Amino acid sequence: MTTPRRRADLSPSPSSSSPLLSRLHSAASSLLSRQYSTDKGGGGTGQPQRNGGGSSSAPIPRRPGFVDPSAWRHFDSRSFGINLDAVPKDALAVLKKLRRQGFEAYLVGGCVRDLLLKRVPKDFDVITTASLRQIKKKIFRRCMIIGKRFPICLLQMRDSAIEISSFKTVGSHANITEKGDYLEELNGYDDRDILRWKNSMRRDFTINGLFFNPMNYKIYDYVNGVRDVRKNKVSTVIPAHISFMEDPARILRGLRIAGRLGFQFSNETSNAIHELSSSIINIDKARLMMEMNYIMSYGAAEPSVRLLRKYGLLDILLPFQAAYLSDMMKDKASDKDLMLMKLLGNLDRLFSADRPCHCSLWQALLVFHTALVISPQDTLVIRAFAALLYFGSWESTIAFLKEEAGNRVPFVPETLGPSQTKLDDLMEQTSHLASLVNSSVLIFTSSDALEQSLARFSDPPQFSGVVLTSNNDRGRLLNIFGALTSDLTSYDERRWLHKIDYWSLKDGDPAEVRFVLGKVIMETMSDKSPYDSAEDTPLFESDARSC
Repeated sequence: MTTPRRRADLSPSPSSSSPLLSRLHSAASSLLSRQYSTDKGGGGTGQPQRNGGGSSSAPIPRRPGFVDPSAWRHFDSRSFGINLDAVPKDALAVLKKLRRQGFEAYLVGGCVRDLLLKRVPKDFDVITTASLRQIKKKIFRRCMIIGKRFPICLLQMRDSAIEISSFKTVGSHANITEKGDYLEELNGYDDRDILRWKNSMRRDFTINGLFFNPMNYKIYDYVNGVRDVRKNKVSTVIPAHISFMEDPARILRGLRIAGRLGFQFSNETSNAIHELSSSIINIDKARLMMEMNYIMSYGAAEPSVRLLRKYGLLDILLPFQAAYLSDMMKDKASDKDLMLMKLLGNLDRLFSADRPCHCSLWQALLVFHTALVISPQDTLVIRAFAALLYFGSWESTIAFLKEEAGNRVPFVPETLGPSQTKLDDLMEQTSHLASLVNSSVLIFTSSDALEQSLARFSDPPQFSGVVLTSNNDRGRLLNIFGALTSDLTSYDERRWLHKIDYWSLKDGDPAEVRFVLGKVIMETMSDKSPYDSAEDTPLFESDARSC
C-alpha cells in the first residue's frame, strides 16, 4: 500500500502571497468542517502525514467537498490475489483500446468491490478521461450513448455489455456538495489523483468508490472503501442525510448491497435510512421498479426483504407482504419458518449476481403466495399445482405425486390441515387454485385492489399508493398463470431436459418462468427436491445456445 505524495512545487503558494486570504480561507474551512463533520474515521492502517504537517490523533472532520489527502491510498491488487486473469477479456480489451488512444481508463465501482471480496461481479464498468463524444466518434463507433441524468456509452461485446462513463461527463454534472474550496488542500498533488478523487466523491457508498487499473495492478482508494470492505460495512461517501436527500434511490441501492453481501450499515447511514425511508415515494415509478428488480432478482431476495421490513420500506413497496409479515411475527422471534421467507430462500438458491432471473419470476412467486394467504389450500393441491408447472403435463404430475415420498411441509395460514383431497378430485381443485392465483394478479396491478386486500390484516400499513407493476407486467403474469385455468388434460408444456435455461429465463420466457416457479414451490412444500441429482443442474451458455 502506498500513499500519494505531493509534487515538488517551486511556485509561491497562495498563503505566502496573501496571508490575509489564507487566514480567511482557513477560518471558512474550519467553520464548514464543524458544520458538516462526521465520524468516518481513518484508513485503518495508520494515517500518513502530509508533507510539513503536524501529527494528530484526532480524525479530520469532513464536510461535503472537503478533502483529506492523507487518507488517500494506492494498493497493489496482487496483495489481494487479484491478477489480470480476474478481469474478463472484453473488459480488458476496452481498457487497452482506450489507453492506446492516449486516455486514462479504469474499472470502477461495484466490480472492484466484488473482486476484493472474491465474488463474481454482476458487470464490469469502465471510466475514462475520453469524452462520450470521443468514445462514440473515434474509439467504439458501434456503442450507444444512453441516459439523461448521467449519460454513458453502452458497448455490446461478444459475451457482455460494458458501460463506459467519462470523467468529463461526471464533472459537468457536479452538485453543490462537490464544489468545495479545496485548492489549498490539493496544491501539489498529482492531477490524476485529483481527478479520481473528485469522481469518487460523487459515488454513493465508499465500497463503490474504488478504481482499478489492471495494467499496473493498482487499486486507488480516496474514500476508505478498502477499509469498509474489510469491515463488511456500508457507509455513504458524504454525510448520509445529505447523500440520501440528493438521491433517495441510494437508500434502495444501499439495502440491495447490504442484503447481497451480508454487510452492516454504519450507524450514521442506518440512522439516515430510518429517518428518510419515506422519501423513496418521490422516486420515479420506473426507477423504483428497476431498483426493486435488482433487489429481488440476483440471489438475495430473502435477506433484502428482511432489511426492507426493518427500515419500513416494505410498507411502501410491498404492503401486502409487509402486513403478512407483521401479523405472522407478533409471537415469533424468527421468520425462517414462514412460507414467504422459505419461498424467497429457495428462489435465492438458484440465482446470483452474474445469473439473475426476470422480474416476472419473483412477481409470480409473490402472486402465488398472496393467493394462498387469501384462500388457504390443501397441501396436496399446492404440490399438484407446483408439479404441473414443473413437469408441464397433468399425466406427469399424477405420476410424480404417486411416487414422491418426501414429507409434506405444512404452513400457517397458507395450508389447511391434514390433506383430505383424493386424486379423483385433484384436477378440479388444482384448476381452481390456478384461477385464484390468476385473480390475485389484480392485487399487484391495481391500487384499489391492493388497498382493499390490506383490510384482512390486523394492523396493515398505511397505503402509500405505490403499485410497482406495470400493465406489461400484468400481461406477463396473466400469460404465466392463464394457461392453467382451462382443461388441464390438454395442458402440455413438457420439456426434454429438466435444467434451467438461464438465457430464456433472463428474457422472461413464460414456459421457463413456470418451470422454475414450480421447482421453487415444490422444494418449499417438501423436504425432498424433485431432482437432487446432476440432472437438475443449470443449463449454461453452451447448452442454451444449442436449444
